[in-house]
Amino acid sequence: MRTYLADTVLLPQGWARDVLIEVEPSGNIAGVVADAKSGLAEPVHGIVLPGMIDLHSHAFQRALAGLTQELGADAASFWTWRDTMYAFAQKITPDEQRAIAAQLYVELLKGGYTSVVEFHYLHHAPDGQRYAEPAAMSVALHEAALEAGIALTLLPVIYMQAGVNGGPLTDAQRRFALDPDGWVQLAGIVEGVFADDPNRRLGLALHSVRAVPQAAISAAVAAAREQPGNLPIHIHLAEQPKEVRDCLERLNRRPLRVLTEAADLDHRWCLVHGTHLTAEELATVADRQAVIGLCPSTEADLGDGIFPLAEHLAHGGQYGIGSDSNMVTDAAGELRLLEQGQRLGELRRVAAASADHPHVGPALWCATLQGGAKAAGRPAGRLAPGFRADLVVLDPEPPSLFAKSGDVLLDSHLFAPGSAVRDVMVGGSWSLRAGHHAAEASIARSYRRTMQRLLA
Repeated sequence: MRTYLADTVLLPQGWARDVLIEVEPSGNIAGVVADAKSGLAEPVHGIVLPGMIDLHSHAFQRALAGLTQELGADAASFWTWRDTMYAFAQKITPDEQRAIAAQLYVELLKGGYTSVVEFHYLHHAPDGQRYAEPAAMSVALHEAALEAGIALTLLPVIYMQAGVNGGPLTDAQRRFALDPDGWVQLAGIVEGVFADDPNRRLGLALHSVRAVPQAAISAAVAAAREQPGNLPIHIHLAEQPKEVRDCLERLNRRPLRVLTEAADLDHRWCLVHGTHLTAEELATVADRQAVIGLCPSTEADLGDGIFPLAEHLAHGGQYGIGSDSNMVTDAAGELRLLEQGQRLGELRRVAAASADHPHVGPALWCATLQGGAKAAGRPAGRLAPGFRADLVVLDPEPPSLFAKSGDVLLDSHLFAPGSAVRDVMVGGSWSLRAGHHAAEASIARSYRRTMQRLLA
């Protein structure tokens, strides 16, 4: 049993001082005691928060950041960006997948994330043929997470058709191809690779109602529910107005209706984006206890629109945040953009807070921890017995945090300049100390070589 004595900690019941945290060899928290004294415990000086969960990432897109900001011959849109992303994805090998993901995961740790959910659809070689090792691309993500020391929920993505019209996959989409039977086979391999590692979790992703027909959605969800462990299930939904229009024109139903006719929506589900859900649909999502996965930096970059968070919260809805295309890799920056986008859309200040939680920093941090933990399918997001010892230590010395404490300090972490993340623990082991990762130099060298080849 390892013990730590932390100066200041955000516990489920609020802020506490001199907190003794006991961690089992498994990485779970065994006990938490406030106002403790222990000369034998390792001191943790600073402000300790539960580590943030990144509930939606496409790791390979980290290498695409900054390469899609030019106006071309056609009007820039989500769909022109997608064409560029498809072309870029064709170049990536398993070794490059690992190099890109490892770089990203170190950056996520430095940004206050302790867990990442990979929405993974680069399954095959660029020509659509299976690799000799069918799970090569999945294993690359697992190895990158091991090297970085971040917890991983891997969601192999089912992807079967080019659009709602049921057309065949395009050449650029061939390496994404996976049907429900293929998911079962891949999941079996991945589970063997994970080998009961408590920092690893498997789940199911359906790319979208555009890319997976209703019958396959039903079959895939049934297959996932036959697996042990109450697997999380994710899907991109209602991200773009065109997706909604296409569903109405082709299927005479909105995307959420297409989904709920194919499968029972419940607490296992994470609906990624949900930007163009109606008030009635938001009520349904909240009633079914599904999580909305918000990715403000990517949604802003792609011109998706602004999610109606106020309506979602009015229905008691749950949400978390994801880095998605990984243009922004710090949790504070993602949450700040979420809040500021709501203020711009609603023409008011302090959008995510409430009478019960008047400070926006803690309101955002705690709500997204709860939603993110559900979406990741992990006992995370709370510094309490039975939960994973995933924590972030803020340095109180940066000027932005001078003379601040409690809720005001967390407000400042999100809304004042500079990053205060100093140390990060994942599953009871330190992954980041004093702002540095032990392998960051070698990881950066591998990433540099990968980028030189991709951009040659």
